[in-house]
Amino acid sequence: MEARDKQVLRSLRLELGAEVLVEGLVLQYLYQEGVLTENHVQEINAQTTGLRKTMLLLDILPSRGPKAFDTFLDSLQEFPWVREKLKKARKEAMTDLPAGLEEKGRADRMGWGAGEEKGQKCQTVGTRT
Repeated sequence: MEARDKQVLRSLRLELGAEVLVEGLVLQYLYQEGVLTENHVQEINAQTTGLRKTMLLLDILPSRGPKAFDTFLDSLQEFPWVREKLKKARKEAMTDLPAGLEEKGRADRMGWGAGEEKGQKCQTVGTRT
């Protein structure tokens, strides 16, 4: 999951906990799409309150790969107002990034390292002893 999406989830954590019930379609959809494992679903369902279930899901999601945020958005069919709030926060987070960070994120996604431009490779230079 991208840092921007992790920040969005963190910034809306309490609102998500109050508004999203993960017990039904949300969990099953995330499991179906491979974002959650069977163990994750069991661990979340073992929580005693809806709030705890949602908080545990929010703890797990950031480590579940690059498609986790978008799949989570898709899972919120029963909560369209929450989905729209997350999309809006994500869009705002994109516009709030300083130009250098946005470019660095793009370079990282494209597989270019520090100091590399598109089509260039870094060369290792030996040292004299």
